[in-house]
Amino acid sequence: MSDSDEEGVEKQFKIVIIGDTQSGKTSICQRYASNQFTKNYHPTTGVDFYLKRTTLPGSKNLVIKLWDLSGQVLTGRMLDKYVFGAHAIMLVYDVTNSHSFDNLQDWLEQTRKLLVQQEKPPTYALVANKIDLEHLRTIKSDRHHKFAQEHGLLTYAVSAKTGEGVSLCMQKIAADLLGIRLTKQEQEQHGAVMKAEIVKYSQDALPRNPQANASNSAVCSVM
Repeated sequence: MSDSDEEGVEKQFKIVIIGDTQSGKTSICQRYASNQFTKNYHPTTGVDFYLKRTTLPGSKNLVIKLWDLSGQVLTGRMLDKYVFGAHAIMLVYDVTNSHSFDNLQDWLEQTRKLLVQQEKPPTYALVANKIDLEHLRTIKSDRHHKFAQEHGLLTYAVSAKTGEGVSLCMQKIAADLLGIRLTKQEQEQHGAVMKAEIVKYSQDALPRNPQANASNSAVCSVM
């Protein structure tokens, strides 16, 4: 097969997203696959599938298959079937929910145990979601990085709501699987533009500040 023929062949990667319920796994998948976000919460039952075609440097055409697992499968009987053949495992937690982070230890141990016989072990990535809620964060960055270092995980921080970091996270995982290093310019191409949302509060809802002007005001919040 010539180089030109290889460039036209689509390589497929199976990426499995695991973590507790309401950690934002489905929102990450929807943001990456269709650039959409919904505030309505509908828990995943079993597994949902998402597909995204993309290209990496060197005209490498890829099909990213996302397996979005329910937070309930950890204690079920199907986890081994869902993770079988995975090229990468994303461990997702909510930065405002310490339990979702603490439980990743169980997710990681169980997944590695199930895949110990796999010919080529998958790449594992630790993904902090909901970084737009920095003011509510309970898991600090140093704790995140310590866990990643102790367990040999790639590390990312994203916001499915704003889109920040989602595309870059997926592209870097795919690049890692291919042994490609993205340049700074290529990484910047996948950076999301954050939108400022104007939130108007009533007079009573505003924080009490004796130096603040008593007139109506608006808070510009980067969500």
